Amino acid sequence: MFNIMKVGIDLEENKLKKELMGWVRDLAIALLVVFIIFNFLGQKTNVVGKSMEPTLHDGDQLVVDKLSYRFSEIERYDIIVFPYEPKLYYIKRVIALPGESVDIQNGTLLVNGESIDADFNFDVITEYGNNLPIVVPPNEYFVMGDNRNNSSDSRYVDVGTIHKNDVIGKAVVRIWPLKLVGTIDH
Repeated sequence: MFNIMKVGIDLEENKLKKELMGWVRDLAIALLVVFIIFNFLGQKTNVVGKSMEPTLHDGDQLVVDKLSYRFSEIERYDIIVFPYEPKLYYIKRVIALPGESVDIQNGTLLVNGESIDADFNFDVITEYGNNLPIVVPPNEYFVMGDNRNNSSDSRYVDVGTIHKNDVIGKAVVRIWPLKLVGTIDH
């Protein structure tokens, strides 16, 4: 009788060990998938400040698509993330593409001499910066915050135009706050 009980206990211990090892394996796989997604395909980032209002707000949490620009070009109005200094990332809207001219006249943003903000309800620009007029160099982009009068962006020489290789990715989804969860309009 004693041997039968010992065999039963051993079987239960083996079953428990197998189940525990299955959980450890599944957890390791899940962590590996999360690591791959956040290091190669996407990245979570937080909006700090008011430079992208009314589109994005201080405290919003976003997912940045790090993969799509490997297969497609950056387009006007894309909202991109790029490093400004170590451990500080900026999030801005692409306004002008390589080779295009940018200027502000009478509070109106002009790209190649044409106003481009007709589809948006932005305030009249009062902050002209110190980097205008400009022709965007090859492989670079002119970016601005949607809160045009409260944004450090390509209008200022300390930010300047953004090289294509410096773009981390495109902001695609807001995941916080819950009431605003969804894709980001470009």
